[in-house]
Amino acid sequence: MQEKIIILDFGSQYTQLIARRVRELNVYCEIHPFNNLPEFDNTVKGVIFSGSPFSVRQENAPQIDFKLFHNKYPLLAVCYGAQYLAQHSGGEVIPSTIREYGRANLQYINETHPLLKNIPRDSQVWMSHGDTIADIPAEFEVIASTDTVRVAAFQVNGSKTYGIQFHPEVTHSTDGKQLLENFLVDICGCSQDWTPDSFIETTISSLKEKIGNDKVVLGLSGGVDSSVAAVLLHNAIGKNLHCIFVDNGLLRKDEYTQVLDSYQHMGLNVRGIDAKDRFLSQLAGVKDPEQKRKIIGRVFIEVFDDAAHEVQDVSWLGQGTIYPDVIESVSVNGPSATIKSHHNVGGLPDFMKLKVVEPLNTLFKDEVRKVGKALGIDDVILGRHPFPGPGLAIRILGDITAEKVAILQEADAIYIHNLKASGWYDKVWQAGAIFLPVQSVGVMGDERTYENVICLRAVGSVDGMTADWSHLPYELLAKISNDIINNVKGINRVVYDISSKPPATIEWE
Repeated sequence: MQEKIIILDFGSQYTQLIARRVRELNVYCEIHPFNNLPEFDNTVKGVIFSGSPFSVRQENAPQIDFKLFHNKYPLLAVCYGAQYLAQHSGGEVIPSTIREYGRANLQYINETHPLLKNIPRDSQVWMSHGDTIADIPAEFEVIASTDTVRVAAFQVNGSKTYGIQFHPEVTHSTDGKQLLENFLVDICGCSQDWTPDSFIETTISSLKEKIGNDKVVLGLSGGVDSSVAAVLLHNAIGKNLHCIFVDNGLLRKDEYTQVLDSYQHMGLNVRGIDAKDRFLSQLAGVKDPEQKRKIIGRVFIEVFDDAAHEVQDVSWLGQGTIYPDVIESVSVNGPSATIKSHHNVGGLPDFMKLKVVEPLNTLFKDEVRKVGKALGIDDVILGRHPFPGPGLAIRILGDITAEKVAILQEADAIYIHNLKASGWYDKVWQAGAIFLPVQSVGVMGDERTYENVICLRAVGSVDGMTADWSHLPYELLAKISNDIINNVKGINRVVYDISSKPPATIEWE
């Protein structure tokens, strides 16, 4: 059985980051809302309380009976969690005289303490709280302090319960990874055996057991998640996996044939469906972005359903759902208000009556790539930039026509080719061209033109939640602009988007 750490989420923006840091140390962990506890069995090695946007002094602050864990499992309480332990054990938490936010240094450290092993005095930590622990109960021992925060870390004597006022999961806490490793390995006794190879081995074994000789149908997108999910399923059930790759007419230039070819070279049982005309006819005249998404989602379901029904006796629907999608749907604040229908095939109609199998629903995006690499999947697929589910439909502002799609495909192909040739493709998280609903005056030869504008977008990001525009060299931008204008009929102007997220989004629609 896979050992694990349970992270209880009190609503902190950093909760997913705690999980990522734990997993980087080859320890499996799960995030659960504080108010929806999982089953605690003998695989649980320890518990971590996250921070929270609430103050422990607020009437509606998250509440939990920490005695459920105290003296039963090692417990590390971070920020709000630490204040909660102190307050509800008889200590006092008061508003900070100054907001304690940003870098600080540990002026005092109990260097003999197992939680602080190999952490030097003066170690930089990241604070982010408006309250401070003014007084701790008699059975609490201070084990670290800064010059302004006396109770930066504490232990409840005679137990493996600890509280820290700072955030070890952020990179600004320079020895945060060491502290987490001390907790996970020395205190919880985790064996650090959760690796891509071990994940693959246990996942394939469980898929074989779960699916048996049943058939699975899975929609491929050409992206990382669905590709890795497909290979895992293929390794488990072979030809009983039936993959469907739909050409909605809104993919990048030649992408349908290239991706279909690469899948077939991987040995996957895949069928390509050319549905370009069906999608474009349904989208004709539609300008509203959300309406476009709904139409594409509906038509995809219809096309996918038609193809799935041609496979006899299918029992399962495979999906490339990853862990952040799962966390979002069971978050502390309840399901996300708007989960875009194109992200996966979750909107399939009830009449399909298929059981769902999601081999990647415990992995973060970077972990999916590591698993894909361990499976031997081509770097061309693993290193592919994220591409929106509705494809070029939301990169053509306004109504969609076959002519606009063809123009954008050509411009985008030139853009991506230049990024790859210059070595910039792998430095950029996501890049694409946008067809703007404006025309501008230009001069070509001796003639005056009135043609279309293409906007280039390139951003750097870790997970897409925030993004900064990529500072591509002027010389490269000039070459891309010249190549597009000289080679794509209908374009006479190229601009570059230098907006960050927030306030702008990565896509324009």
